[in-house]
Amino acid sequence: MGLSALLWILGGVGWLTGEAITAAAYPRYSYATNYISDLGVPEVGSFQGRAIDSPLHAVMNTTFIGHGILFGLAGVLVAVLVRSASSRVRAAVGVLAALHFVGILLVGLFHGSEASVESGAIVLHVSGAAVAILSGNVLAIVAGTGSSALRAPRAYRVVSVVLGVVGIVSLVMLLVDSSSSVVDVFPDGVWERASVYTIVAWELMTGVTLAVSSLRGRG
Repeated sequence: MGLSALLWILGGVGWLTGEAITAAAYPRYSYATNYISDLGVPEVGSFQGRAIDSPLHAVMNTTFIGHGILFGLAGVLVAVLVRSASSRVRAAVGVLAALHFVGILLVGLFHGSEASVESGAIVLHVSGAAVAILSGNVLAIVAGTGSSALRAPRAYRVVSVVLGVVGIVSLVMLLVDSSSSVVDVFPDGVWERASVYTIVAWELMTGVTLAVSSLRGRG
């Protein structure tokens, strides 16, 4: 459990750090209007009306892939080692963590750019992002509803479910907002980050919760 805690904490901190470093080098990058994946595009130009120019794109793509590996390993370890949870919950955690890894891997390898549209690789990028966001947020909900066997605090269970629901609703609103000329509640970057940061917040919270539980178990 201690190793899973460390992996999730490293994954969350690594994501926020890698994103901030890459965004700082990106001329006029906006957390509100730019997509996160804009930071990983190696080409300079424009895409869907957004200026694309990420000098440190390799840092962001490494962040994507590294986060996926850490998140996936942490989830699989919990699924294997936590015998107190039901087999269904453990299987769900393992599968969802693995799906998140696959999705993020696709995002890091195939970019959201004009070149990807021309080559057809944009399908892999969009599919990967959707799988990563959905699986990560669903995992938060599963953890919240199925973690009573772990004696997790009630606050952890409630916050996990809330984060997962908010993340999924934000993803739906991103799809609605970006495809409609009538609905325009928030810029796309806000909706996307709301759907992704819920996952990062959950993994950091879970990492800290598991770490505290492990320390108490040793005491």
